[in-house]
Amino acid sequence: MAQRWRDLSFIHWPCDPEAIQALLPPGVEVDQMDGSAWVGLIPFHLSVSLPAWAPAIPWLQTTPEVNVRTYVRGPDGRRGIWFLSLEASRLAVALVARAWYGIPYQWARVRVESEGRTVSCMTRRRSASFAATLEVGERVETLSELERFLICRWRLYSPGRNGRIHVSRIDHEPWPLWRAAVTRCDQNLIQSAGGPQTVGGPIAHWSPGLDVRWARREVAVPRD
Repeated sequence: MAQRWRDLSFIHWPCDPEAIQALLPPGVEVDQMDGSAWVGLIPFHLSVSLPAWAPAIPWLQTTPEVNVRTYVRGPDGRRGIWFLSLEASRLAVALVARAWYGIPYQWARVRVESEGRTVSCMTRRRSASFAATLEVGERVETLSELERFLICRWRLYSPGRNGRIHVSRIDHEPWPLWRAAVTRCDQNLIQSAGGPQTVGGPIAHWSPGLDVRWARREVAVPRD
């Protein structure tokens, strides 16, 4: 599958590894940096490229989205992403992705907007909401060890049938990335997804986006 991700904000908090591990299925281990797990809110615009033979369906192919994610090692021992929840403003996108990938998409009102160096984003559904404003700062020329841990992830792990864990490999160019300051953030998305209460201010980044290709979903074969 070919996609375009654009106008992404990365908002992250450190958290207790044991609290994250309690949310993960057998075979998936929380990944840590200096003794901390991390949980992130990532709002962005998603565009899906359909095959040339398929008719264009704009209302199905594009949607603003917010995902709640954490960082893990799969049964194969590799580093990747695990979604705790995803919000999408297109019901069809949420239903198809939930059925296809087995990940917890939710239908919600979502908005992601940029004006100059200010980015604003929000999502709202019956039991959860999120609203944030970021000011984009300097471009990241060299990633720190923590930034590489949070941003450079090339696999998505997701639940499959009979307790198996699936992996989807992700291919794209290196991120064009800017550091950002969060001037406002009100949210209970993380807690609504079962995640821990966040403490302290988040760290944030922003990217104009890039093109992405997803490989076919496969069973993550446990390492020997």
